[in-house]
Amino acid sequence: MSRIEDQYDAYPYPERDPADEKKRLIVGSPSHPVEIDHFVFGGKRDWTKPFRALVAGGGTGDALMQMAQVLTNAGRPYEITYLDLSRSARKIAEERARVRGLSGIRFETGSLLNAEAYGPFDYIDCCGVLHHLPHPQEGFNALARALAPGGGIGLMVYAPYGRSGVYPLQEAFDRLLPGSPKERLKAARQIFGRLPEGHPFKRNPNLGDHEQGDAGFYDLLLHSQDRPYSIRELHDTLAEAGLEVTGSPQAYAYDPTPLLPDPGLLVGIDPLTRMEIAEKLRGTIKTHVLYAAPKGQAEGRVAQPLPAAIPHFKGGNAAKVAQAVAKKGVLPLTLEGEKAEVPVSGAVVGLLRHVDGRRSLAEIAAAERLDQLGFAALWNGFSRDLANYGLLYYSTLLR
Repeated sequence: MSRIEDQYDAYPYPERDPADEKKRLIVGSPSHPVEIDHFVFGGKRDWTKPFRALVAGGGTGDALMQMAQVLTNAGRPYEITYLDLSRSARKIAEERARVRGLSGIRFETGSLLNAEAYGPFDYIDCCGVLHHLPHPQEGFNALARALAPGGGIGLMVYAPYGRSGVYPLQEAFDRLLPGSPKERLKAARQIFGRLPEGHPFKRNPNLGDHEQGDAGFYDLLLHSQDRPYSIRELHDTLAEAGLEVTGSPQAYAYDPTPLLPDPGLLVGIDPLTRMEIAEKLRGTIKTHVLYAAPKGQAEGRVAQPLPAAIPHFKGGNAAKVAQAVAKKGVLPLTLEGEKAEVPVSGAVVGLLRHVDGRRSLAEIAAAERLDQLGFAALWNGFSRDLANYGLLYYSTLLR
């Protein structure tokens, strides 16, 4: 058994209690079905057709629970395959599904390098896994091969700058601490308590997994295989696998413009280099979350605010957005510790009450007695800004 298997059998990650499924559903990016539709299927997937998905490296089941429960609530047919090396993690994921009464799930113990044998899939979730492989490129390649025509991938991998301080500690603990996972954890906690307050890790406000129990501490600081990707390295790795990015729910983080005194400084700089500059200027991005599709098939995958598009606010909080805008004339945001204000026209507030995940933009325009040109003039800039912050998507899921 490998050290990674030993780790996740001893400390299944993330740490979850199946009994908690009775009182809450953990949601996030990637892999909420509405978000998948927005970034992979142009916001217009036919959800009456079965949705075949793979959760590659499913851990204790967060992505699995989110996809299966949201699709179940929407009454949509699906078949989701859970695949992970850890039997301990799988046991927790199975129990979480049982508590929720979810069906349509196939549980498999194995490596995501064999994903193609279980497919093909309309969608693949791979969150926090590829960067732990001995040869990550093989993982990217394997997932690309497992896609069905028209399919796509949602993934999360670690980024270097927002994880400042992590890698020196990982290297030191790896050199110093032999033994079982439990022995290593005990010794590492003792050493961690003696670190000087000026250590880059202790001065990094972006990190918190080590405070979320033993599994979080081990995964962050004692992992035996962990490599981060800069945004350029990630694009290059995807390209080698025959994939390209369709979009990201954290697009705002890759825009350097708000950090510059003069946008003219970016003239002549290509989009990927702009993203690279933003990552370096911010220094706070600890994970990259994005969606990808096969090369040559990524164009047109991201939903646009066309008349037939059906808008959804993240979390379904249209009323909350309207209230905030009506009060201040802007939408105040705090994302990953970064504060921003999105200017919003007062005329948009009246439109928000119609956003329920079922009405199209054309129907919202008609309800407000606006022609399409007038509606677009009010809505499209607002839509672009909120989509940039991962707060507004388009999907036919509930139609």
